[in-house]
This record gives sequence, C-alpha cells and structure tokens, in this order.
Amino acid sequence: MVTIADVRAAAERIRGHVHRTPVVTSATLDREFGAEVFCKCENLQKVGAFKARGATNAVLALSDDTASRGVTAHSSGNHAAAIAFAARIRGIPSYVVMPETAPQVKVDAVRGYGAEIVFCKQSERESACARVQEERGATLIHPFENLDVIAGQGTAALELLEEVPDLDLVVVPVGGGGLCAGTAVTVKALRPETAVLAAEPEAVDDAARSMATGIRQPGVQNPKTWADGLMTGLGAPNFELMQRHAVTVETVSEAAFLEAAKFFVQRTKLVIEPSAATVLAALRQRAAEFAGKRVGVILSGGNTDFRWLAALDEYDSR
Repeated sequence: MVTIADVRAAAERIRGHVHRTPVVTSATLDREFGAEVFCKCENLQKVGAFKARGATNAVLALSDDTASRGVTAHSSGNHAAAIAFAARIRGIPSYVVMPETAPQVKVDAVRGYGAEIVFCKQSERESACARVQEERGATLIHPFENLDVIAGQGTAALELLEEVPDLDLVVVPVGGGGLCAGTAVTVKALRPETAVLAAEPEAVDDAARSMATGIRQPGVQNPKTWADGLMTGLGAPNFELMQRHAVTVETVSEAAFLEAAKFFVQRTKLVIEPSAATVLAALRQRAAEFAGKRVGVILSGGNTDFRWLAALDEYDSR
C-alpha cells in the first residue's frame, strides 16, 4: 500500500512539473466558524486541479518501453486533462475516454493538451477504456485505483502540512478516493492526531455507506449531481487506506455545496468547481465541532463553466 515514503518520492518526481499551490486564508471564514481555516488552492494547479499531481507521478514512473506505447484513462475531465498534460511532458501519446456529459470547458482543456478523446456513456467508461487499451496498446493510468496516482495526490497535503504543520482537521472531497486516500496517508504519518474528514455529495454517497458498513459499497449508477468530479464509485485500495487511517465521511446536499462554491467566488475571489466546494459544505454541517481549531481544506479544482449558478438560483427560489 501507499506510505509516506511513496508520497515524498512522488513530491521529488513531480517537482518542477507542477505548481506548489498557495495556502490562503479568509477572515470571513474564520469568523463564520470561530476557527482558523487554511485553504490549499489546487484550483490554481496545473490543468486547474490536483489531478496533475497523481497523473504526472504515474506517467513519469513508467519505464521507457511502457511509456512509448502511450497512456490512456477514463475521466469526466480533470484526470483526463492531467493525463494529457503528463503525457505531453513525457513526449508520449495519450488516449482519453470521457463521458458524453463532460463539461465543455474540460473537453476543450483535454484537447488543448494534445490528447485523442473517445466519448462514451457515463456507465460505459471502463469498457470503452478497455477497448482503447486493446486497440492502441496503451497503458491504463486509472484515475484513483493506481498507487502512484494516490501517492502523487498525497503531495498536496504534504505541502499543506509543511506550511501549516499544526492542523487539527483536514477536509478533502471524495469520489474515487485518490485525493482522500493520499491525504489520509500523509496526514496520519506526519500528524497522527489530526482528523481527516471527507466530503461527498448526497447523490453519490457510496463512500459514506462504505465507511459506515465496513464493506466497500457499489457506486451509484448514473448519479445526477453538479459535482461531476465526484461521480465515480470509491476504489478498492482507496477504501482500504481510508479505513486504515480512520477517515470520516460527511455527505452534503446539492444546494449546500453550490452555495459554498458561490461563496468562494463572491467573498474570496477564488473560482472553484462544485466538487471542490463540498469541503466547505461539510465543514458548515459540523461547524460546532471545530470551533477554536485550525482547519485545512483542500480545494480540489477550479474547472467550471458556471452553469451551476442557474441551478443554485432554482434552489434559492424554492
């Protein structure tokens, strides 16, 4: 499984290829929670999301012979862009499978990094990717069930704790679990007393059900949520690492995390996508527990076309 040594090795491997993103604070957030809140801005990362970390680590870790045949992945957007970005660094071809519902802003980004895109239904991502592997001989870089990817994602928390070492809580979104698992490994290795809270949309609640039952639950089929980056089911190694490191999962409503995304745009001037805003929504639901504490939140990405603003207006009018 992934260890802090793997995370540190990933940090060295990707250094110079990805950003060391800033950690920012907000007096408004501090007043709201009666706590100190530190935001790790992965929305300002290469490709606009933390995914650049794991993808770059995994692609750079491939042998020359394997890499020469190219890489493939399935993703709603951020991992797709990250794989295309990493493949361009390595100078190899990339073939990305994306659902037909992927936001246009993410499709455009993937094309911009030079990947060949194959579209499919949301439920057919894995089978479509398997066909691409067979046809092209490319290596699959799974968006979360890949140990090099998990280690790479853990570097965001590594940087956060280097800058703010005495956190009481770290909040992170969870979908497939790459970022969550990597964060849990890093946080518990460097500061065992720090809690890790994962935020998940109510519409895609398999991580919460998995942690509650102790058995990995199947993902929600064809979920309807504005958190498009969190629609995949929790991965097997990710679930095991979350269990091992005592991660707690909080589910949040669509209205709650869309309101949180709007807050970041209006009050902090940070553009984040709805998936990233789940961390603030989760923190708000459990605010009383963290008064007087030092809290780190990882803002996972900022790739959005703002269509969700109209949906938020509908929630507000109800």
